[in-house]
Amino acid sequence: MIDWTRVAQLRDEIGAEDFEEILDIFLEEVDAEIANLYSGCSASQLETLLHFLKGSALNLGFEAFSKLCQEGELQLAKGSRADLDLDAISDSYANSKTLFLDQLEYRL
Repeated sequence: MIDWTRVAQLRDEIGAEDFEEILDIFLEEVDAEIANLYSGCSASQLETLLHFLKGSALNLGFEAFSKLCQEGELQLAKGSRADLDLDAISDSYANSKTLFLDQLEYRL
């Protein structure tokens, strides 16, 4: 669910202090954007939103969440919104966030 190697790599690249700042920004932005999934976006807006979430998730090692965002983005790009499971995407983020925060101090 979490790519801890990527997390450690990012922390090493930017330093522990900047990592904490990046983490705070990531969580704040993604929390806000998750709420926007349910705001009645057009398919195009939703595709853009999922692309943003996918990239943000990859940067911080949220693999499972990123994969669901990518799958949703591809569905929308093909014009298929009917099978898009926003709850699964939202739940994946919530589960990933909980796991990440619970294990962060033990993993780094």
